[in-house]
Amino acid sequence: MEKYINTFITAFNGTVDWTWKSILFEVPWYTNYFWGLIVISVIVWLLEIAFPWRKNQSIIRKDFWLDAFYMFFNFFVFSIVISGFYKVIGLFFNDINITTKSLAILNISEWAMWLQLLVFFIILDFVQWFTHVLLHTYPFLWNFHKVHHSVKEMGFAAHLRYHWMENILYKPLKTFGVMILGGFEPNQAYIIHFITIVIGHLNHSNIKITYGPLKYIFNNPVMHLYHHAYTLPKGKHGINYGISLSVWDYIFKTNYIPEDSGTIKLGFEGDDTFPHDFINQNLYGFKKGQK
Repeated sequence: MEKYINTFITAFNGTVDWTWKSILFEVPWYTNYFWGLIVISVIVWLLEIAFPWRKNQSIIRKDFWLDAFYMFFNFFVFSIVISGFYKVIGLFFNDINITTKSLAILNISEWAMWLQLLVFFIILDFVQWFTHVLLHTYPFLWNFHKVHHSVKEMGFAAHLRYHWMENILYKPLKTFGVMILGGFEPNQAYIIHFITIVIGHLNHSNIKITYGPLKYIFNNPVMHLYHHAYTLPKGKHGINYGISLSVWDYIFKTNYIPEDSGTIKLGFEGDDTFPHDFINQNLYGFKKGQK
């Protein structure tokens, strides 16, 4: 038990230390996730201001500051809290001889770096797409995912408005994706990290981008806006589940973009009674009888 406690403390303190050093610019700039998030957010926000899709939407849109808080809470505060638990879980599985190589079906460590990054990106994106489908399919998970869909006006910061319980589901499944690669994570994985943040911010932004023919590969603001539509096609739990890539939706026939005016109503049925503050939004999914 002592080694598990020590592992937890070491991981927790290490994450706190790294975050603090990031704030003070004491880590390599290309791995500085704290200021990287801020720079990307400011750039996308300026693009929203310069090229607004919904021109009647305020620069400081509805729930702007709530979403900004969610960004930093989910990206840093909760990551610090949960880091120790994941290290302990990893140690436990290692102790029972379930290692990162147990499920390996690929060994990409000897491949060219660009190919390593590409395969890493594609596999993790598919895992996230599949996880996203689960969040919409099962009522228990949907009650937590409602936090993300409570957004009524889209903007870049809505990207990271989500319930912390989603990390509990996403992280193990992403780890599973890494295990498929033999537990290998490319040294330049920070490149994928920043690419996904940029794409996610743009997908939630008030900017009209479709990428032309590349819309069948990359998710985009027009496609993702319909993911947040209040009214869904009959019989559908959700549509346009793509995170960074749209290709999975086209392959599995979950794509849906009937028009591109950007004026559709957002939310979900019953969202008029959904909490508007951070604390109650995060308590909502734990309450019995929620539908």
